[in-house]
Amino acid sequence: MSSILTNNGAMVALQTLKTVNASMAETQSQISTGKSVANAKDNSAIWAISAVMTSDVASFKGISDSLNLAQSTVAVARQASETVTDLLTDIKGKIVASQEENVDRAKIQTDIVALREQIGAVVGAAQFNGLNLLQNNTIDAESVNVLASLDRTGTGVAASKISVARQDLNSNEATAGTMGTNIGSTNAIADGATTDAFTLTGTPEPGMSYEMTAGGGVAFTSDVAYVARDGDTLQDVTDALIAKLNFQATVDGLDVTFEENATTAGQVDMTNNSGASITVAAADVAQSTDNTENDGTIGGSLEMVDDFDVTTGAGADAALVAIESMLQIAIESAANFGSVQGRIETQSNFISGLTDALKSGIGSLVDADMEEASARLQAIQVQQQLGVQALSIANQAPQQLLSLFK
Repeated sequence: MSSILTNNGAMVALQTLKTVNASMAETQSQISTGKSVANAKDNSAIWAISAVMTSDVASFKGISDSLNLAQSTVAVARQASETVTDLLTDIKGKIVASQEENVDRAKIQTDIVALREQIGAVVGAAQFNGLNLLQNNTIDAESVNVLASLDRTGTGVAASKISVARQDLNSNEATAGTMGTNIGSTNAIADGATTDAFTLTGTPEPGMSYEMTAGGGVAFTSDVAYVARDGDTLQDVTDALIAKLNFQATVDGLDVTFEENATTAGQVDMTNNSGASITVAAADVAQSTDNTENDGTIGGSLEMVDDFDVTTGAGADAALVAIESMLQIAIESAANFGSVQGRIETQSNFISGLTDALKSGIGSLVDADMEEASARLQAIQVQQQLGVQALSIANQAPQQLLSLFK
């Protein structure tokens, strides 16, 4: 039915044109932004997921920077450890040469001093951005934690870290604090006997000083001291003291040897072939919480290197005994840093790949198909033209109806 009051055809054409224009606006938005979901209004659920994942991608960029910094820091420490290993190998060669009687030991000693000074220079310079992983001469042997990843769960986000253990290639000498409590037996070992020299007991505390003295018929020219670090076990302290005791005995030319008892933890036995009775005493004192009670200082792991003196036969023998343990410390340090560096590198590569995968996943959720959007735009443009024409035709119908009455 035709009516001059109600133009149904125009209303239908207008609604169709509005729908076409809305589709046109949506398609143009996709083409201009490149996204099918540009904001929460487009699709709130998909937008929320993409927003969370986008924030994770931004976080992983920061993690990647952290890993790159850590990788450089550990690489410096590894290179320095390998250099120290090479220098200790050179020192070992000098020590071996000093075993020969018909050599100029004074000149060999001069070479050893130069090499050990170079070790100090290498360790001191082995820092990156102010962090030196080779100078672990503090009571608190804290590891360095590197941010490695963010682990998202249903309850939130947790940081995942890679722990880098500090190593110690210093050669500073340990000094015991004011000694007090006797921590074991004080035994006199007769000439020709092998028996308990002292027994360590209890759990080492950070900053606890240990000191061994020997006297009687013959004596050490210098007491042996060790100051425990955080994390040291009774075995760590025992091993360190045995190495230092054997070194000091050899330096003093005493025919005595120390070794750990095979059955009793913390017990150190001494074999005495010095020609006289020797009394060994052991004592300790704990570090106070404010570090004021005990004025002891922690010695470096390469402490005995500074005491090498091959100008005498006894000194050359002592250096030969001790250099192997020093080499092992440096080699283990380099190996530890190498392992950590490899893990950090693997994690860095993983984070890079993970970031790419997340970006791809976000894109699949919110990115527009540009080929489809372009084709749709062309179709909508045709629909828009037809809609305008249909509206024009519908608006002309009442005028044609009125012309019948003229």
